[in-house]
Amino acid sequence: MLRLLCAERIKLRRSFIWLALLFLPLLSAGFGTANYLNNLGILQNQWYSLWTQFALFYCTLFGPALTGVYCAYVCRLEHLNRNWNMVLTMPAPRAAVWLSKLTMVSILTGLTQVWIGILFVLSGKIAGLTAPIPPELVVWLLRGWWSLIVQAAILLCVAMAIRSFAVPVACGIGGGFLGIAVLVKDFGVYFPFSFLSLSMCSHNPTEPMQCDPLQFAGFSLLYFAVACGFGIAWLSRRDVVAI
Repeated sequence: MLRLLCAERIKLRRSFIWLALLFLPLLSAGFGTANYLNNLGILQNQWYSLWTQFALFYCTLFGPALTGVYCAYVCRLEHLNRNWNMVLTMPAPRAAVWLSKLTMVSILTGLTQVWIGILFVLSGKIAGLTAPIPPELVVWLLRGWWSLIVQAAILLCVAMAIRSFAVPVACGIGGGFLGIAVLVKDFGVYFPFSFLSLSMCSHNPTEPMQCDPLQFAGFSLLYFAVACGFGIAWLSRRDVVAI
């Protein structure tokens, strides 16, 4: 497992993925802060109002899209030149191959959450907010990280099964927008791409999640387990392709 993780890390070194990690959250922060500054007459709850605009763009578009990019990239080299043959003939359990890729994507999403937290604080200072930073920020970011890991498990299945970089990204974007529509209908706890908005309290950060925490934990664990089971089963049944 450690060797597989080391191999995944080597693949990411000097790749464009770090530019995506840096600039897509910057775009999200820019849109959210600009929207907040343009609506100061309505948004008067300082940090909490800024968070609603921040999380709106991140949870709907940039977070799921970036997770799709991560999943697509960790499978990109295997899809080229029949490199899956090399992976499938390695003396390593195929479940470990799956878990190494999911672990690497989870690390990337964790770094993204840290970067989003830093950008949120910097944006608030630039906007001239004087109130104390919300202590709930750490909880929002940690819960959001778990939600992104669940999304990553699902999108990684797509990225492994389909030889296209764009498809996992498109699934992330489509899932993010659909997740908002489902959340508005109060069914967000049943849909995995609504978990990010729920967990980060994007609609009303002054109140707890818009669902029962036990329900959120149960359904998120269910989706995570099903996605992992599907991904490992698919990889276990995949055979070497003759050249």
